[in-house]
Amino acid sequence: MVVARGGCFCRVRRAPLISGLRLLWTMGGAAFVAIGAIGVILPLLPTTPFLLLGAYCFARSSPRLHDWLLNHRSFGPLISNWDRYGSIDRRSKRIALVVILLTLGISLAIGIAWWALAAQTVVLAMAATFVLTRPDPPDPG
Repeated sequence: MVVARGGCFCRVRRAPLISGLRLLWTMGGAAFVAIGAIGVILPLLPTTPFLLLGAYCFARSSPRLHDWLLNHRSFGPLISNWDRYGSIDRRSKRIALVVILLTLGISLAIGIAWWALAAQTVVLAMAATFVLTRPDPPDPG
């Protein structure tokens, strides 16, 4: 899937930035993408919001990195679906729910304090509710 450079919510034409600001935007984009990538594994870190922030930062600093992120095999469709439809695909929803349940199961198995388990359950239930209430993207066909 190739996303046109002008097709992203974050693509706003700006005046050329001085190199210091460009570096800050690039570093912010890299940090947000890294956090988003970690969020693929850790259930309490959402992936898509951090990827959206990374795309926003890259749009202001590096067209090359911005295009790379939008055309990334794994991350590009997440950004595109959210940008166009406010949606999360079914596969991502299933993965999120499995990781949430595994996290609760591991927490129970290792015997964390009841108050920590209760807080974790509330946060994960809110995350699961958010994920499940997002619409599915339309079929590509």
